[in-house]
Amino acid sequence: MQLSGPQLSHEDMQRAAEVIGQVKTALAAKIVSQNTLQQSLLIGLIASGHVLLESVPGLAKTTAAKTLAQSLDARFQRIQCTPDLLPSDITGGQIWDQKAGEFKVSLGPVHANIVLLDEINRSSAKTQSAMLEAMEERQTTIGGNVYALPNPFLVLATQNPIDQEGTYQLSEAQMDRFMLKDVLTYPTIDEEEEVIARVASGVIDAPSNGAAVDLNRILWLQSVFKRVFIDRSIVKYTTYIAAATRTPRNVLDPKLADLIQYGASPRATIALCRAACAHALINGRPYAVPDDVKAVATRVLRHRIVLKYQASAEGITPEFLVDGILHRVPTP
Repeated sequence: MQLSGPQLSHEDMQRAAEVIGQVKTALAAKIVSQNTLQQSLLIGLIASGHVLLESVPGLAKTTAAKTLAQSLDARFQRIQCTPDLLPSDITGGQIWDQKAGEFKVSLGPVHANIVLLDEINRSSAKTQSAMLEAMEERQTTIGGNVYALPNPFLVLATQNPIDQEGTYQLSEAQMDRFMLKDVLTYPTIDEEEEVIARVASGVIDAPSNGAAVDLNRILWLQSVFKRVFIDRSIVKYTTYIAAATRTPRNVLDPKLADLIQYGASPRATIALCRAACAHALINGRPYAVPDDVKAVATRVLRHRIVLKYQASAEGITPEFLVDGILHRVPTP
């Protein structure tokens, strides 16, 4: 994204629309509905932001991640998180080579283009923290040496909200590393019928016929994203939204405001701007508008607002509060 400079040309927008359309088609072939999920994956891919997916089991989280990787001809790694998982199981470590008489570095599964951390909250806090450097710095440190991660690099993490036995709640610092948090819902009856039809026809389990998009085109798309224009007034709008989560009494009813313990960090404001620009590009515009911010605000902020215990007791959710803030912060 950029605050000034020449806008994207018509040719660049056409080419970007073609690449985005190919990825959309590949995702839609195996994912029934779940339009928000597909859009979140695209936003994360374009804006180089990680995505946290929350839902009950069986709503295509793993399928979505694998389909995205296959559509890009990208290296995909799935890490099943368990309480006994060690940091080295993710990042890699040094292994003694008896023949050579020396330690050799074995890179872990995080060294991939798309990494799925399945049920991330089942791994211990120590193991969860091993992902912080990878997600933020896009590198790992093994034996004092730094190893860069491949480009593009996208982390998709899942967690199950209904089964909390043997889980470790993600820390605020870890949650803040995810650009978006998407909460998946059950499909409609018609959508579920279509899922069964595709499973019966073998579409879901069928191997990919080849990548729809070369990785170089994705890297080009990410460079185009950096040139999406966002006006200063839109940037100020995002700062007002983020500030409203920190000083909610200025915007919300005092009873609702008192339910917020901590608001969103400046990283959330950056994520709002980046996600809005990616949303604009997906919708064929070389510039962001307030509606782009509103479209992504809940996904950017829901996991960054820490509520007090009373909020849970009263059935108040972060989504409800974000919606209230969006209705009360003036739109430019």
